[in-house]
Amino acid sequence: MLLGQALPAFAPSAVAFLGDFTVKDEVELGKKFNVLIKARLPLVEDPEVKEYVRSIVERLKAVVPPQPFDFETNVLMHNAVNAFASPGGYIFVHTGLLMAMEHESEVAGVLAHEMAHVTQRHIASRIEKSQRITLLSLAGALAGAFMGGGSSKGAAMAGSLAAGQTAMLNYSRIDEADADQAGMQYLVAAGFRPDGMAGAFEKLRRQNWSTGTDVPAYLSTHPNITERISEVRLRVEQQPASVRNRQDDDERFRRVQLLVRARYADATIALRTFEQAKPTDCMSQLGLAILYSRLNRIGEATAAFDRALACNPKDQLVWREAGRFHYTKGDRNRAAQMLQRAVLMNSRDYMALFFYARLLFDAGQRNEAYTYYKEVLRHLPEDAEVHDYYGRALGMDGQVFKGYLHLAYSALYANEKEKVEQLRDKARAVIRTPEDQAELERFDTRYQERKAVW
Repeated sequence: MLLGQALPAFAPSAVAFLGDFTVKDEVELGKKFNVLIKARLPLVEDPEVKEYVRSIVERLKAVVPPQPFDFETNVLMHNAVNAFASPGGYIFVHTGLLMAMEHESEVAGVLAHEMAHVTQRHIASRIEKSQRITLLSLAGALAGAFMGGGSSKGAAMAGSLAAGQTAMLNYSRIDEADADQAGMQYLVAAGFRPDGMAGAFEKLRRQNWSTGTDVPAYLSTHPNITERISEVRLRVEQQPASVRNRQDDDERFRRVQLLVRARYADATIALRTFEQAKPTDCMSQLGLAILYSRLNRIGEATAAFDRALACNPKDQLVWREAGRFHYTKGDRNRAAQMLQRAVLMNSRDYMALFFYARLLFDAGQRNEAYTYYKEVLRHLPEDAEVHDYYGRALGMDGQVFKGYLHLAYSALYANEKEKVEQLRDKARAVIRTPEDQAELERFDTRYQERKAVW
């Protein structure tokens, strides 16, 4: 993370809105904000996690008023209990939020609230009143506001040029009440349990205040959170009994929460949680296996994966994670059997496809491996690890330009600034066809977008 660096003082794109912040401006601001966040914070590319969060947003999106843009969802590898949405519909959810909630409806409640800020154009209306400022600076100011307002982390995300705008972009009491009300409407219309929003706000307040960490923007703008929670609960009570009594379907949420905790949480804390689980708890055995693997406790990881597979042989996620583990420890035959099974059970598990592509390449089945690599990148176009292995495979196969190009993409999405330039120059030196030139130009477009915020 490059949180300590200020944004560059770009002046050429400065504009004065003064009451005319158009939808086109809003979309352009969202794109710059999206690039800025991705250039500063690590993303979770696991499709099991990403697709789950996206599925909640899709349910909510289906009931919000028509918008002139789509909603794009990403998951940040960050322990803060937070989520935010920018103008233009770019939504970011922290892994800390997924770990802190107890029910899917609580995650949905936070996302409905954040999406309401976008549909009600709260930020856009504030920008219309702002003075002359670049869109890039506004993106930095938004990042500062969403990452903690006046905290040191928020100020660092804003950068020196945008810091003065951050306070202006914070939501007002009226904005928050409006987002609570509209968000509740979206939550109910999408079929979620309405008490999820109040439950989420209670947990956010309790956890953040007890631990002394930054309170999310949607709770910290004003000290009236207790009143807001009461108002949200009152709206719940006004719903018909059939709506109030909805039950949570948390099966998929539990799986994703376990995966996030096992893969990204503090290993020592997570290990205590999973070791206390009963041996008959299949998913906890999987979590334990992943944690043992993270800690390089190979024997214990092998035994835990075996227990998880015996406990739930019909779970594709268990086969994928076990196959991934056995591949990385060198047992390619066993890994191949497990990954094949995972892919057959779920052809949209792109992490399983990624490891299967690596296996195929190792076995000399290069064309088949490339087919899988391309399919994975079609769905995970910004996964640095996939670009890295695909680029290396292409280079070993004599496809030098494409090899260097994908290695450059890997460095770009991993925010390795010096390597990007080096690899791009190597790709340019071996251009042979007009198609190669066109591919490099497409890369340069993405490179310049991210370079502007480095």
